[in-house]
Amino acid sequence: MLFKLRQRIVLLFLFATVGLSMGLLSNPRYLSPVLATAPPSPTSLEVESATELEAKGKYFYAIAQYQSAASFWQRAIETYDPRDSLNRARLMSSLALAQGQLNNWSQAIANIDSSLALLQDNPDLEIGNKVRALAQVYNNQGILLLDRGKKEAAIASWQQAKDNYRQAEDELGVIRASINQASAFKQLGHYRRAVKTLAEVETALSKQSDSTVKLAGLKSYGDMLWLVGEVEPARKVLQEGLIIAERLESVREKIELLLALGNTYKAHYPERALTLYQRGWKICQQQQNCRQTDLPLQIQLAKLNTWLATPHWRQGKSLIPQIASELKRLPINRVNIDRHLNFAHSLVELNRRAPSAPHRVDQIEQLLAVTREQAKQVNYPRAQSYSWGLQGQIREEQQNWSTARQYTQKALVLAQSINAPEVSYLWQWQLGRIDRALGEREGAVIHYTKSVELLESLSRDLVAIDPDVQYSFRDSVEPVYRGLVSLLLEPDGNKNISQVNLEEARKVIESLQLAELNNFFREACLDAQVVNIDNVDRQAAVIYPIVLSDRLEIILSLPNQPLKHYSKPISRTDLEGIIARFRHNIVIRSRRNFYHSSQRLYNLIIRPALEDLSRSQIKTLVFVPDGALRNVPLSALYDGRHFLIEDYSIALTPGLQLLNPRPLEQAQLKTIAAGLTEEVDGFAGLDFVNSELQEIESRVNSRLLVDRDFTAETLKKEIQYSDYPIVHIATHGQFSSSIEDTFLLAWNERININELDRILQTRNHRQEHAIELLVLSACETATGDSRAALGLAGMAVRAGAKSTLATLWSVNDRATAKLMSDFYRELSEKHLPKAEAVRQAQLSLLHNRWYKHPFYWAPYVLLGNWL
Repeated sequence: MLFKLRQRIVLLFLFATVGLSMGLLSNPRYLSPVLATAPPSPTSLEVESATELEAKGKYFYAIAQYQSAASFWQRAIETYDPRDSLNRARLMSSLALAQGQLNNWSQAIANIDSSLALLQDNPDLEIGNKVRALAQVYNNQGILLLDRGKKEAAIASWQQAKDNYRQAEDELGVIRASINQASAFKQLGHYRRAVKTLAEVETALSKQSDSTVKLAGLKSYGDMLWLVGEVEPARKVLQEGLIIAERLESVREKIELLLALGNTYKAHYPERALTLYQRGWKICQQQQNCRQTDLPLQIQLAKLNTWLATPHWRQGKSLIPQIASELKRLPINRVNIDRHLNFAHSLVELNRRAPSAPHRVDQIEQLLAVTREQAKQVNYPRAQSYSWGLQGQIREEQQNWSTARQYTQKALVLAQSINAPEVSYLWQWQLGRIDRALGEREGAVIHYTKSVELLESLSRDLVAIDPDVQYSFRDSVEPVYRGLVSLLLEPDGNKNISQVNLEEARKVIESLQLAELNNFFREACLDAQVVNIDNVDRQAAVIYPIVLSDRLEIILSLPNQPLKHYSKPISRTDLEGIIARFRHNIVIRSRRNFYHSSQRLYNLIIRPALEDLSRSQIKTLVFVPDGALRNVPLSALYDGRHFLIEDYSIALTPGLQLLNPRPLEQAQLKTIAAGLTEEVDGFAGLDFVNSELQEIESRVNSRLLVDRDFTAETLKKEIQYSDYPIVHIATHGQFSSSIEDTFLLAWNERININELDRILQTRNHRQEHAIELLVLSACETATGDSRAALGLAGMAVRAGAKSTLATLWSVNDRATAKLMSDFYRELSEKHLPKAEAVRQAQLSLLHNRWYKHPFYWAPYVLLGNWL
């Protein structure tokens, strides 16, 4: 877990300064277009010499030799005629960029201010030249402001740059400033705003001829799409940029695009990523100018981090001397300090995997000490915080608790001093772990609580940090919530768990469910509201089974009663093994050996609550399933004589916070029913969909869309212009823990969650009837994906329907048609609540000799409002 945490720290750290890490702000292409559009200079010998000096400065800036660049630009400024305020102002703003890279902030700020004064206070300048020069200065001012962490001010400066570029009718300048603005939006956590800004940039770029600015825009847009989880669109944009770079023979841009494209493959296809990185490396090694830049370091670090995430991690060891050499060669600035921390993290992981390796802990700590000193020189407290925190983790792993606490407290103080909750939560959690290891429970609860509170406050920032978010969330966010729940539910001596702790534990686990869904969507898109179960259904009980590392905790919420609590000692690994065997066996119709694991789960989850359920005359069980329990067909839990569905109606919800409870309006029961019967996109035809849809049509007023009539566009139109409260979709679909792999199949395309959301949200909000029930028939959770049902919950919640009826596995059988027919009959004729209608339909199959095996009836789950 500590390796994953270190990965998380480095990712958070790098993305906190991602504008620089991507090379968007310090890249010389941001000077080239501006210099090219500068007003023509006089042709005297003096000015030619100034022009030469300016070109040399540009060259050295391009290869990261900032001191030389600053020296040539300073000489060029002195060479220009003192009355040539236009050229001097323009060049002073470029000099300010070089001084910023050298951490000479006072000089950089003075030069920016002077350049603005030269332009603004000179009424004799031709207006066209003046606004172009002002645009460049404001653009460079924004870069400096962002480098200093002043994001809002940088955005404002770039807005002024855009206004001047527009006045000068310089569309490329507007694009350049917009790209920079998007980087600032990203650092502020406004990912969707950044995507929107860059989408507008892409539209503008499509009208431009090929150029390095166009390449910068495409790369930035591709990076941002990747960050928010739109992986395939990101790859298309980056591939488009790569083609243009090859056409223009733009070496640096081509290498950067190869790096960006490799990043999109790193999480799931590391071999492909490494191939792309190596391709960039070979191109760079053939160009002397490229070898002098920071690109070799970027490539080698990307390769090392990718190797470390694979079983072939030893392959990365050969890169270490090269990386160390590159780090020594490059100047001290924030970007390279980030890379020092990245390298230190990699050395820690190598040391952990191979303790006999030469990269001993004291050497790593020396590297961190040097990095801290450099960060102090450039006034970079965030880097100092990460350095102390990483060193604290090293000591924590060594169980050197006092030193670990000392270093972590230093890290926390620095993070708090710059108001960085995304950093502070890590160190609060680390202090909580240390206190817990020392048996200081009260202190541990305090630190864990503060860490969770910080996570809640910045959920919008954390959900879209990186596209590897699935693993990083599990290893650096989820354990914080679970650790706090575990502490809250630990008995204090012989005392029972207090109601205060039970309420807090329930609140935390519901918050985790919400955070997981926001993480799944990679945006904070769900609104939570507190719902009192007593006001929803007085015959319903809510069961929270909470999976911890060493036990299964159950919180039971009954109407008008205090919370109940049960605990079963079982390791997470053993519990997940039981669940896996249950899922494996129950989907094979010829087997009956699912009974053993089914009964074990019943004894763990249900049996401790039976007496309370009976006493309260409960009819409906509402589960807030946790972890791998989301994949369990809870209706098929077995007590030795009966299945759970024989005794109770069953519903699932990601949390009561997401409910909007109200019964289905029976008087206007109408359905939009869509389905596929023919083979599409490599998926086999569904033989019984026709009969399923016809049965539905015979029960309720329906609008059918079958095969060619079932497209994303026709579904959208039907939903938009009708008031039907039920949408029934009988097609292939898959739910996965990856948003990219969660989809429904239409005739013409795969409809992903975001597109389904857009389709379902097209209904006019002023209409009286919202979508009350979404039925997804013939879909399934991804085989072998232990968190696939997260996609099911995500699909249900994002769809915007009050309830969703879906399947955990595909039943390509007439049993589906029969169950759906029975379900609609129970709804339309008997006016039963949705959960009870599902139950009766399942019992109808269970009592049919041909369909009594749980394979046929158990996969159906109702999510959301059960009334």
